[in-house]
Amino acid sequence: MKPFLDEEFLLQTGTASKLYHEFAEDMPIYDYHCHLPVDEIAADKKFENLTRIWLNGDHYKWRAMRTCGVAEKCITGNAGDREKFDAWAATVPKTLCNPLYHWTHLELKRYFGITEKPLNPVTAKEIYQTCTEMLQSDEFSAKNILRRMKVKVVCTTDDPVDDLKHHQRIRSDKNFAVRVLPAFRPDRAMAVESPEAFNQWVDQLEAAADMSIDDYPSFLEALQRRHDVFHAAGCRLSDHGLEEPYAHDYTDTEIRRIFSSVRRGENLREAQILRFKSAILEELAEMDAEKGWTQQFHFGALRNTNTRAFQALGPDTGYDTIGDLPIARPLARFLDRLAQKEKLAKTILYILNPRDNELIAAMIGNFQDGRTPGKIQFGSGWWFNDQKDGMQRQLNALSNMGLLSQFIGMLTDSRSFLSYPRHEYFRRVLCNLLGSEVEKGLLPNDLVLIGSMVKDICWHNAVAYFGIDVPE
Repeated sequence: MKPFLDEEFLLQTGTASKLYHEFAEDMPIYDYHCHLPVDEIAADKKFENLTRIWLNGDHYKWRAMRTCGVAEKCITGNAGDREKFDAWAATVPKTLCNPLYHWTHLELKRYFGITEKPLNPVTAKEIYQTCTEMLQSDEFSAKNILRRMKVKVVCTTDDPVDDLKHHQRIRSDKNFAVRVLPAFRPDRAMAVESPEAFNQWVDQLEAAADMSIDDYPSFLEALQRRHDVFHAAGCRLSDHGLEEPYAHDYTDTEIRRIFSSVRRGENLREAQILRFKSAILEELAEMDAEKGWTQQFHFGALRNTNTRAFQALGPDTGYDTIGDLPIARPLARFLDRLAQKEKLAKTILYILNPRDNELIAAMIGNFQDGRTPGKIQFGSGWWFNDQKDGMQRQLNALSNMGLLSQFIGMLTDSRSFLSYPRHEYFRRVLCNLLGSEVEKGLLPNDLVLIGSMVKDICWHNAVAYFGIDVPE
């Protein structure tokens, strides 16, 4: 019987073990999409206790706790930090066969050296005290955590109206070699389904761009100004969180009228909303192409499904789910429009519904350009899919219908500084998949060849793809 979480964790064959330990394990991390709070990196924050760094903002854990009957006061409410941690410790034994059980103990092991001591109500006090004491040392400041985990590049998620002052502060720290760059997330520029919130954001955009926004052309000009500012700050990626691809037909005259209507606070019809989203998405995509950026699209999240919870707690609190809206036809139309104008930027496509794995794996092959290796990417297993089975399904779909060798690998997509073992988790899954193929005689027993591909997927492909200067 294999011990739990030993050095051969997830590695089921000797070849898998060699691929991981000799080729993947020591590769640095290129975290090209995450939600780390940039102000905490800039301040080199140290966390008061284990709850603050581990539970705050983690809706994966929150969902599990609610399922176990934990009161909201011990999740997002006003309970004390220790009470919240004890509630999580009581939940952990009930997460067996959920990826949270793996992640929890992998993080305790990699950051705090806690092994052979599962988190549960009996061990909770000792683990909390031990980890909280360790967090007070400089080794556990935000910047030192990134250094320790061999992170070389971090791309945060930033609204176009953000002033980027924290990014400027990080760049001015000559002793911090990790590249921390903004990523342009203009979702609110398309959110005309809520005129009041949209108009409040446009007012913020006016201030950020230092100009009046009186009509649709000036709205686009303001977005372009912010796009330019982000580029000057080192941004080379955009990111969009969309329920579905928007590729409806529209005319410029229609969009001008729609913009004027929403600025007057009028509610739009569904058809008007979809046309406006389609127009803005195309404009933003062209901005990305003109600057040589990479655009990322996260499709398929049905958000804020629980009205009472949304009204009480707000967004991003664990009440989003997998959607089932159509993907193929609108996505093909959107990409084709850009390709016809030769304004299709490097593109990464993520999907939340695993039914769409093969769809996306096939779609990316339609728009490769023969110049940029892997120009259109099928992004790694995202959100509900960033666990062992989800990663394997994504890798297999990409392998069968595309080229796994061109894949740019894993990202963190997390708000937590303790989430970097997810890269280790992915690398073990990748090496186990390839090692199993070798031992079945489905791939050649050539560790140099296959190990080289492993290194590319873990690191080298991302370095080449994004074209950002990477520190030694």
